[in-house]
Amino acid sequence: MKITIGAKIFEATLFDNEATKAFTSLLPLTINMTELNGNEKYYYLQSTLPTKADAIGKIQVGDRMLYGDNCLVLFYKTFNTTYAYTRIGRINDATRLSAAVGNDNATVTFDLK
Repeated sequence: MKITIGAKIFEATLFDNEATKAFTSLLPLTINMTELNGNEKYYYLQSTLPTKADAIGKIQVGDRMLYGDNCLVLFYKTFNTTYAYTRIGRINDATRLSAAVGNDNATVTFDLK
């Protein structure tokens, strides 16, 4: 999967589950993701996706997950959490991700290669 944020392009791995299959059926998708807590961007999808939420424990920079059944989240910092998410995928090399998304809302395009 390819994720484009501004002029930066990131390659991402997709997890093999029903939520990921449903998400990829929506692609290509360009969305304006909202900033939250200085560590994530989120966007409420117009449709719901299947879920299998797990208590993650520790979020890693580059994780892409689903909160609830329609909130897509892209994490750009590593931190501990008590929340449960459905895993969708993760950016393979997220070293430039924080700089790419910035401190405000970000326009992000998700597409298959």
